[in-house]
Amino acid sequence: MLEVETPTYYTATKKYNLNFPSLENDIDVDVVVIGGGFSGINTALELAEKGITNIAVLEAKYLGYGGTGRNGGQIMAGIGHDLDAIKKDVGEEGLKTIFAISDQGSKIIQERIKKYDIQADFCHGYGYLGFNARQTKTLQEWEKGFKELDKENEIYLLTGSDVQKVVGSTAYESALVHMGAGHVHSLNLLLGEAKALSSLGAQIYEYSPALEVTYGSTIKVRTAKGTVTAKKMLWACDSFINKMESQLDKKIINTYAFQLMTEPLSDELIERISPIRGAYSDIRPIIDYYRVTKENSLLFGSATRFVEHIPHDLKQFNRKLMLQIFPYLKDVKIDLAWGGPMGCSANLFPQIGNLPNQPNVYYVQGYSGFGVTPSHIICKILASGIAEQSEYYDLISKVHHRNIIGKQSIRPLLLTGAKCWHQLSGFWTGRR
Repeated sequence: MLEVETPTYYTATKKYNLNFPSLENDIDVDVVVIGGGFSGINTALELAEKGITNIAVLEAKYLGYGGTGRNGGQIMAGIGHDLDAIKKDVGEEGLKTIFAISDQGSKIIQERIKKYDIQADFCHGYGYLGFNARQTKTLQEWEKGFKELDKENEIYLLTGSDVQKVVGSTAYESALVHMGAGHVHSLNLLLGEAKALSSLGAQIYEYSPALEVTYGSTIKVRTAKGTVTAKKMLWACDSFINKMESQLDKKIINTYAFQLMTEPLSDELIERISPIRGAYSDIRPIIDYYRVTKENSLLFGSATRFVEHIPHDLKQFNRKLMLQIFPYLKDVKIDLAWGGPMGCSANLFPQIGNLPNQPNVYYVQGYSGFGVTPSHIICKILASGIAEQSEYYDLISKVHHRNIIGKQSIRPLLLTGAKCWHQLSGFWTGRR
């Protein structure tokens, strides 16, 4: 099992020294949230902005311990991997509606940073990268779709040698640049949001794992030293659900992603890697993703391509991939490498809804590796569903959430098969 306490770029450079107490008494609230990552904090903050401030957030470790504090910090357009995968659940018109809101994440994040003066190092500029003619054709289609949704920001496609105007690599044939997207220090963003949530009156508790949950017209959550009684509840644990709620656990499966951080690089080298100081990912079924940081380091991440496993040496694993894209970094030292689980749904689309026969118990999970931006869209919709009637909530909660059979006994085999199929299908979807 991957050691998830490994230091990351985010923990090494966080700007907020926030510490919240553990729960040590019995409290009554309107809403209890289990999980202190983007999903839990964002939903609670959206509720607080609607006037529902009597909220308790319970985090088993510390805020950002999970995927929120381990990701690439990429601010991308979109919600899920492939919207066509949910068409049968929401219909043609529903699909159009979801597509229409799929680019709102970056705007929500930027508005929140401005509203609460969050020090999250937001930087504009994203490059979607293609290796071949098939992928270039796909990027041409994406360009049209992005421009339909976003009339404010510069969006353009480069091909051939022009690609190096935005990324310093000869590996790519094409680059779709979206200046409305970009990257962010995700842990500082979360901590800034948590600070805002606390200022609005919500209660946040760290090192307070839920040990027992009793459902009913009122809900009781027991921790080691206290209890929370609530009218409504949200499960927001994603890849760390860990069988706490079996109905949710069986609908996602954990795979792993890994990242490195280089030593600080010269301004000249950063300019060569990223003339726009942006974030990037290719569009293969299993992507490389990377960005430069405010401190002039390169973050580079990926996952195993075919066989599901945890590499023995994370620095070497990602270094090898990094050098395929940037061979001139061969003498650069790697300061940190880390990884962690990410909860994947069968259709690679986020899951929200109510537990069966429990109308006051909500959940959100299954971002499938794309959580920073979509969480801000999904949780705005989720909060509307918790607080009031919401057409968007009703629409997205209609998406069918399939059980994943055999995940406990043959998880590596299931994921290896899924990765191989995902890679193969990329040939006819224009992503290989």
